[in-house]
Amino acid sequence: MSDVQEFIRETVTQHPVVLFMKGTAQFPQCGFSGKAIQLLKSCGVKKLVTVNVLDDDEVRQGIKEFSNWPTIPQLYVGGEFVGGSDILGQMHESGELKSLLDGVGATA
Repeated sequence: MSDVQEFIRETVTQHPVVLFMKGTAQFPQCGFSGKAIQLLKSCGVKKLVTVNVLDDDEVRQGIKEFSNWPTIPQLYVGGEFVGGSDILGQMHESGELKSLLDGVGATA
């Protein structure tokens, strides 16, 4: 396993909620990343770790390989890949996103 893959694996398993995104939670660098942050905040997430893929091209490519998902942002909850902003939007509308986040204690 490469160093980048190891970094990604450790990051998603050591934190309850991780968002690989373009930019930061305070300053998203694309609309999809901004939408993902808004949805997570609206669910009351308090324990969120973000990784700015624009800081490291290896992480940017590595996360796509890790998840076998071609786009960013990517959300991981409880060490499991959840999806991108479209999937988060659907889960938010159904209430499933809040339940998932509550289940890992990310909103406490």
